[in-house]
Amino acid sequence: MPRVIHFEIHATNPLELIPFYESLFGWTLTRFIPEVEYWTIVTGTDDQPGINGGLVKRQGPAPVEMQSVNASVCTVQVDSVDSILAKNAELGGSVALPKMPIPGIGWLAYIKDLDGNILGIMNPDPTA
Repeated sequence: MPRVIHFEIHATNPLELIPFYESLFGWTLTRFIPEVEYWTIVTGTDDQPGINGGLVKRQGPAPVEMQSVNASVCTVQVDSVDSILAKNAELGGSVALPKMPIPGIGWLAYIKDLDGNILGIMNPDPTA
């Protein structure tokens, strides 16, 4: 069965988003090759479940405020939705969907990065 193996975040100014994601999640972003505005994103060690991705220069306009999701939303597993929401606000991000329970699964919220990209965060908790 086909599985998602890579994700990309498109950014108007990738250099602005690098410290945002490094600080928010502890991800490592590395320039792929000097001639291309593309950075690889390592989200964890190979012995953990999950995928790695990339950060790329956006080739069109950024999303507009209050635009509904018109693409896939990647969700990042976190230890605490509340602490990531607070850190996201501190870094200048915003909330697209407030924290809500997914019964029997965990707590979910959607955040927006500095460029308006939407990303899910989930804290697994079977008591949610």
